[in-house]
Amino acid sequence: MPTRRSLLAGGTAAALTAPLTASAASPAAAAGHHRHRRLTTGADRAAAQRWSMLRGRKVGVISNPTGVLSDAGHIVDSMAARDELNIVGVFGPEHGFRGSAQAGESEDTFIDPRTGLTVYDAYGADTAKMRELFTTSGADTIVFDIQDVGVRFYTYIWTMYKAMAAARDIGARFVVLDRPNPIGRWADGPLMTADYTSGVGLKEIIQQHGMTVGELARYFNGELLPQEGDGGRVELEVVECRGWDPYSTQSDSPLPFVPPSPNMPTEDTAVVYAGTGYFEGTNISEGRGTTRPFELVGAPYLDYHWSDRLNALDLPGVRFREAYFKPTFSKHTGENCAGVQVFVTDPKRFRPVPTAVAMLIEAHRYPEFAWREDSWDPERPFWIDKLSGSPRLREMIDAGADLEECVDAWRGEVRDFERTRRRYLLYR
Repeated sequence: MPTRRSLLAGGTAAALTAPLTASAASPAAAAGHHRHRRLTTGADRAAAQRWSMLRGRKVGVISNPTGVLSDAGHIVDSMAARDELNIVGVFGPEHGFRGSAQAGESEDTFIDPRTGLTVYDAYGADTAKMRELFTTSGADTIVFDIQDVGVRFYTYIWTMYKAMAAARDIGARFVVLDRPNPIGRWADGPLMTADYTSGVGLKEIIQQHGMTVGELARYFNGELLPQEGDGGRVELEVVECRGWDPYSTQSDSPLPFVPPSPNMPTEDTAVVYAGTGYFEGTNISEGRGTTRPFELVGAPYLDYHWSDRLNALDLPGVRFREAYFKPTFSKHTGENCAGVQVFVTDPKRFRPVPTAVAMLIEAHRYPEFAWREDSWDPERPFWIDKLSGSPRLREMIDAGADLEECVDAWRGEVRDFERTRRRYLLYR
């Protein structure tokens, strides 16, 4: 095992650039021949066909502001404008259909002023509540169109999972309008464990899953739904993207980036979030209440030494700017915080999960550092365990493990997940 001296000299950077599996070995090379193809989302393909797959059906739509077409119109407006379609309801996830609610919040059920449709509050709904909402609306076909950011603790994929289970239970069809994963195909990070599942990680998948929502729906339907409730699969249709290169990132995409949630304002945020989301499990601000959430990370007790130590690690594809900020809400509201701004210098080499673990290890040197506790769950009191999938990462950092030891702990889990997900991938 390398010493800390060798890690600071670049041993860790070399280790982190090594591929976990052959399928992820050369993303830049794999990207070259696809990048200039015209990229079309599943929603645009369905709209170009005048939503023909939905005619004669009673349609419920799960979406938010990211359900846009190439003309910047929303899919619900497009569907509602067609007399031959019967849209019976819309279902809003976390942050709401209009996207106005903050983290952990939603919009109440309301009548949409543009279309006259009922928008049901579906955030936090379990499978039974989803069944109730779908039955109340009368839907026999559920359409899902939300931009994901490729991370297990981003809650939209679990709204999709519960909606799939509910649709299966009532005999409804489930249609996913697929969109690119803005952080690409790479899979990384620890596996969720059964004892630590929650709303930010409902089932046992890898933290950075490297799949589109359409591919995830296929994975859920093949691997997880048969174990849910009375078993069985939902009638699933994925309207695929056209022209998407799975080894690209949002920076390669011609599609506009619509913020999928209030604290995911830019494509830069999405790129780092798979890792810096960990700071929600600490007493360090993850940048909520600033103009650069999840890129600005800091606390009143940190100082310039943190950025110096992080830059000395020479991690691949990233640099850290010494930064100071004062959050307007959330942690350390109104307090001066010292920390870093995370700059991704090479998206093809950057690995957000190991980068964030390195940040945690270096922050752990400060005596004021603490893991954030969840007063509502005394049996599993630490948020970081729910974000990382188990107590392992927290316990390793507390015990003084170095970065390479932490990464090695999940390598086998990633390999196993990649082998399983392969049969459900749509884009090569």
